[in-house]
Amino acid sequence: MAELDRFRHHAFEEVSSTNATALAAARDGEEGGLWITARRQTAGRGRRGRSWSSAEGNLYSSLMLIDPGPIALLHSLPLVAAVAAQQAVSAALPYGVEARVKWPNDILIEGRKAVGILLESEGLPDGRRAVVIGIGINVAEAPDHGLYPITSIREMGGTLSADEVFAHLFRAMAEGLALWDEGRGLARIVAAWRQRAAGIGGRITVNLPNGSLSGVFEDIDEAGQLILRDEGGQRRLISVGDVFFG
Repeated sequence: MAELDRFRHHAFEEVSSTNATALAAARDGEEGGLWITARRQTAGRGRRGRSWSSAEGNLYSSLMLIDPGPIALLHSLPLVAAVAAQQAVSAALPYGVEARVKWPNDILIEGRKAVGILLESEGLPDGRRAVVIGIGINVAEAPDHGLYPITSIREMGGTLSADEVFAHLFRAMAEGLALWDEGRGLARIVAAWRQRAAGIGGRITVNLPNGSLSGVFEDIDEAGQLILRDEGGQRRLISVGDVFFG
């Protein structure tokens, strides 16, 4: 596939975090399309500043892009990553075991979290913008992060190694970015995300930075925001929060 030729891969035994290593590569002048993977992270990070435990045997990966699309559309890249990660995890699971996307960009296997995604962006001195998409997948181990029930591909019956899961992710991200097409294909990505989503139509509680909201998860909009119909019947758009089902 021609889109695969756009990407390179640097593999490390240990880094502080793959996102930090990818951003450092961008500052050093590396071209976009660079994957960083590591067997171990000493300072892995999750969303909203949370630490990310990095047991050996899992996949720690970051894709560094340079000027991938208009700044106003970069917010949608986590949707691309979520669709790709769901495809990679699904390819590693036994028949009948289901992986779904949990808003905004976690992957659940049979309702338990197995993937975290973190996007970071930085303006470079030469005027370019680096975007790094970090994707951590519980392949062999399921370290407890405290917020949600967790699992791993191995615990759910999968037998692939982290390297084999990465091969699926490498291809799925290339296909997803081609579909996204610098933001021109956002509607296609949103449709693909919806097809894989967990909880649409069900009751949820969303923990926000300044409180929480409960109601029905109606959909996501074209910007990837969660659409919640609250207890009073009001339609709310949510861009940041932690979702709990039920």
